[in-house]
Amino acid sequence: MSTAYKRAHHIRIVQSRQNARVKELRAAFARASRTESGLLAIEGEHLLQEAASSGLKFHTVFVEQGSEALLDRLQVPATSDILVLLPEVFTSAVHTESPQGIAALVDLPSFTLEKVLAGVRPLVLIAAGLQDPGNLGTLIRSAEAFGATGCVVLPGTVSPDNQKTMRASAGSIFRLPCVIACEDHVFHELAQRGIRTLAAVATGGQPPAQLDLARPCALIVGNEGSGIPPSLLRRADARVTISTPGPVESLNAAIAGSILLYEAARQRQQL
Repeated sequence: MSTAYKRAHHIRIVQSRQNARVKELRAAFARASRTESGLLAIEGEHLLQEAASSGLKFHTVFVEQGSEALLDRLQVPATSDILVLLPEVFTSAVHTESPQGIAALVDLPSFTLEKVLAGVRPLVLIAAGLQDPGNLGTLIRSAEAFGATGCVVLPGTVSPDNQKTMRASAGSIFRLPCVIACEDHVFHELAQRGIRTLAAVATGGQPPAQLDLARPCALIVGNEGSGIPPSLLRRADARVTISTPGPVESLNAAIAGSILLYEAARQRQQL
């Protein structure tokens, strides 16, 4: 660790698992969601770098003793507290089986449904009952990549704050507006704004190229096994199906959603 870095940050060595900040980090990882004070635990150099480059506020950074070189590569704000933990203390606090040497408690921005639905031609991803955090994280990453205005997570879907979701999003969760909201409220607001809802189904829907995805729309992606609940299907304005010439029953939820987001981006680029 460079001398300049030491001068710019408040750094302390922690030797006890009972340290208040260590206990806070451990509890944050255990709950897989934000703490009561709104902080979220993240781990690993890549995720911390994404958080820093996304402008997130770092409350506390925890680095395993012997891995201090990671601090020199990260653009951690000078206002952050940095705790150097003994290896056994760090391992006791983080969530992964193979600790990556650095973790943090960060303050994520709070988004509203109005923010997700804002814009002249909103493109919204609605996750309805997705259980695999990798699928949700991949969809959030694709949503950012293809210009979606945000993501709505309906009840019964894995939390966007889940550690695996965040890792699969590769940092997109820090930037793309993402909210948890109930079905009735979401569909009321979509109708009020004239945003068309399209349900992704394995069979029986229209090909995506035949739908106008350049207009304001919301793409609904359902559960990996059972698909979109019947109550949501009845409320959708249209159904969309991706044809697969190969001998497979259906596409993975994250792949299907990503293809639809790509098609929406393609159509919008042609305007």
